[in-house]
Amino acid sequence: MKLLLKIWRQKNANSKGKMVDYPISGIEGDMSFLEMLDVLNQELIEKGEDPVVFDHDCREGICGSCSLQINGEPHGPDRLITTCQLHMRKFNDGDTIVIEPFRATAFPVIKDLMIDRSAFDRIQQAGGYISVNTSGHTVDANAIPIEKDHADESFNAATCIGCGACVAACKNASAMLFTSAKVSQFALLPQGRVEATERVQNMVRQMDLEGFGNCTNTGACEVECPKGISLENIARMNREYLAATTKG
Repeated sequence: MKLLLKIWRQKNANSKGKMVDYPISGIEGDMSFLEMLDVLNQELIEKGEDPVVFDHDCREGICGSCSLQINGEPHGPDRLITTCQLHMRKFNDGDTIVIEPFRATAFPVIKDLMIDRSAFDRIQQAGGYISVNTSGHTVDANAIPIEKDHADESFNAATCIGCGACVAACKNASAMLFTSAKVSQFALLPQGRVEATERVQNMVRQMDLEGFGNCTNTGACEVECPKGISLENIARMNREYLAATTKG
């Protein structure tokens, strides 16, 4: 395939960025999107030009670090996948592909397509822990009966990889889906109830401090989430927050 790539280039966080056109050819449909960018970067290096900076790690859809806005969609024109799992067969010969970093005030650009998502880390650090000792006591794991529905819902919430697609998809750059997933995975299990009141208040407070917007109730976050995190988690977090702030 021959393609025209329109890629956001930005030298650093304080520089003004711009879109730059890169024609590319010889792209096979079985290549992943990141492999296609690798081909482009090899060509740029051979020309003595700076390669395009983008974040990646596992390339297996596990870490979420490869987040890119592709033709206006987080992770591109497919569902339930990360950018590294997107293959070039989703595009046609002669296509123009616009590639940008995720756009949010709380996700400042580091360089080119790489963003700083440490805001998510700080939200988790604000309350994403339990004080119950669960290490080294496998017998205890079966000592407390847990409804299967609750265990399943907790596991589903825990599959959130913190990629930021929910923020990028939301017109208000809301982090409600991410935060609610981290709240839910603990709130649904008895081990997480000990700090439940403080956890939800601290995580919501940190989310607001980071500059994320409010939920728009449009559901774009769930649609674009590579792990299919449900909007039900937002409703659960709202209930947890209401109970925590009216307790006593």
